[in-house]
Amino acid sequence: MADVTVLPVSIEPKPVGEPVLEVEGLCISYFTRAGEIPAVVDFNLTVHAGEAVGLVGESGCGKSTVAMAVMQYMGSNGRIVGGTIKFKGRDLSTLSTEELRQLRGSEIAMVYQEPMAALNPSMTIGRQLMEVPLYHEANCTEQQAYDRSLEMLQAVRIPDPERLMTAYPHQISGGQQQRVVIAMALLTKPALLLLDEPTTALDVTVEAGIVELIAELGERFGTAMIYISHNLGLILETCDRVCVMYSGEVAEEGAVRDIFNHPRHPYTHGLFGCIPTPNRDKNTHPLTPIPGQLPLPHQRPEGCNFGPRCDFFEASHCGRGTIRMDEITGNTGHRARCAKWRQIDWATHDPAGQTYNAMEPGEVVLKVDRMQKYYPVQDRSLAAILSGRSVRYVKANEELSFEARRRETVAIVGESGCGKSTFAKVLMGLETATDGALVFEDAEIGDTEVQKRTKKQLSSLQMVFQNPNDTLNPSMTIGQQIGRVIKKFGVETDRDRIDERVLRLLDLVKLPRDFAIRRPRQLSGGQKQRIGIARAFAGNPSMVVADEPVSALDVSVSAAVTGLLMDIQRAFNTTLLFISHDLSVVRYLSDRVVVMYLGQIMEQGTVEEVFEPPYHPYTEALLSAVPIADPNVKKKRIILEGQLPSVMNPPKGCPFATRCQHRIGDICDELPPPKQEIHPGHHIACHIPSERLAEFDPVIQIAAE
Repeated sequence: MADVTVLPVSIEPKPVGEPVLEVEGLCISYFTRAGEIPAVVDFNLTVHAGEAVGLVGESGCGKSTVAMAVMQYMGSNGRIVGGTIKFKGRDLSTLSTEELRQLRGSEIAMVYQEPMAALNPSMTIGRQLMEVPLYHEANCTEQQAYDRSLEMLQAVRIPDPERLMTAYPHQISGGQQQRVVIAMALLTKPALLLLDEPTTALDVTVEAGIVELIAELGERFGTAMIYISHNLGLILETCDRVCVMYSGEVAEEGAVRDIFNHPRHPYTHGLFGCIPTPNRDKNTHPLTPIPGQLPLPHQRPEGCNFGPRCDFFEASHCGRGTIRMDEITGNTGHRARCAKWRQIDWATHDPAGQTYNAMEPGEVVLKVDRMQKYYPVQDRSLAAILSGRSVRYVKANEELSFEARRRETVAIVGESGCGKSTFAKVLMGLETATDGALVFEDAEIGDTEVQKRTKKQLSSLQMVFQNPNDTLNPSMTIGQQIGRVIKKFGVETDRDRIDERVLRLLDLVKLPRDFAIRRPRQLSGGQKQRIGIARAFAGNPSMVVADEPVSALDVSVSAAVTGLLMDIQRAFNTTLLFISHDLSVVRYLSDRVVVMYLGQIMEQGTVEEVFEPPYHPYTEALLSAVPIADPNVKKKRIILEGQLPSVMNPPKGCPFATRCQHRIGDICDELPPPKQEIHPGHHIACHIPSERLAEFDPVIQIAAE
């Protein structure tokens, strides 16, 4: 990889005027039957016009609570018990209900994590957008509200905005829903915009477009912004300053450049150790999860809240009194809440720990040969009936061909709608293939429904789902759910042996044995995902399909779960099929990569081959869209325009031609692309000759040490 000189990534400080938001000594508590629960303690923040500040930390650290306090949305049991929140000099806690109603949506706006929950399903997009200026501006007419809503949809780069004005939320994609919510928030040109995980559920290409869009609109309107996220790569790309929160307190704060290049709090270092970056490797430089868990608000320890999880904790320094924020010498505005930051030598501290030898792939476990999956759709229009084309087909998978070997991790990547999950459904027997072959352990299973598969085939092929909440039975204990798999697949039949194996599986996923008698509601999201992994491995599978298993988890939990998957794979020689749109995790975790677009394979090869030129233009765009939490990495910026074509009416030629940044002419529109073998096993489906693909500049470049 070429060495380059990289300028600091963080944006230079903006001119300072009167602050838009001043938060001083904020303390927030929730009052329950058990008493007062202190959620946020001594929080301070100042945000100026045109400035973007990031709030980062694990779930439960108080990020969203701060945002809700700014909006004065704390529910009936939430209360500010100390400190002030001033917006343009006015204390928000002194405003009446009507004054707050006028302020929200007009001068302070919020973009929520789940756009579908923020949109009214019974109203058209146009009517919901028009409500904002009609309510907040006394002299605004219906026509003016319509024109401004249409103009804002164009500003957020939604194609065919006139049609979308008449659509309902369920009729548009998740990325479009998020853009509508952003348009709604910006309609009145607010002075302050709060963004709570605005891109968590989006594809990386959509995320890249939305991040650029928010920055552009914020610059145009001079909007002050607060980003709430656990994605440190996103914070690096969007923010001027960062507040790292832990257990209701700010652990460290400062300019992006200072925090990312010279973090001083052990918790901040711990977060960076959990993030896959281009220089991390699962064998020689594995991720280092933060040990332990975030303490509950009413169970915080004496002294430093992070003490029980810190490698440098000393009771005499850290275990008593209140730990104050300390100014870091030579860095104006860079402060850390650590009693020992001066004594820690980060240059010699290496928490990486154990390294591993790379696993050698074994025999072929799964062979996919020209597999197709079509869904018939009835078109009852008169024109279709008269033309004899009343049945059309959704081509979800189009001639997929690849292999997966024992002890190998194969990743399938691509945007939503590319056919990843459809292939997983066929593999698991929830759907059957339309054509082609799907051979698992020397048996054709593509045309065999799950009900007709043998017990051995079912136990050998298991799945870890994206959302464990939807796959765990709330009425059964954890032990009952894992034990049921062990008994069903005949691994053990004796009750005592089943119970003992359940306990060994809990040991394997590093959970306490008493979790066997708990129910799902008593577990955190990361703990539930570990139970999902334990259940998947209970039947001694030879292949496990992991469908976005870490996308909804904190970085610390994600690092633990990925490490757990690797440990179990090494112990059982399992083949792992990893479905994801996060190429940072894919690069870290996988041995081989299959890149899909509109039901077709655009590129496949080893991780090293796929992540370095020559690569397909679509792979190049995916790589450029991934936020990387490393200021020493320089990325080429590629924003894909337009939407995925319809799978019912795909392009005649290359499926990516309508969005390709390197389109070479009519041949891309007229003829399907040839499959070029760049190296043995490395294939690219593209009309651009391989020698020209090899001339592409690397998307990701790492600065010289």
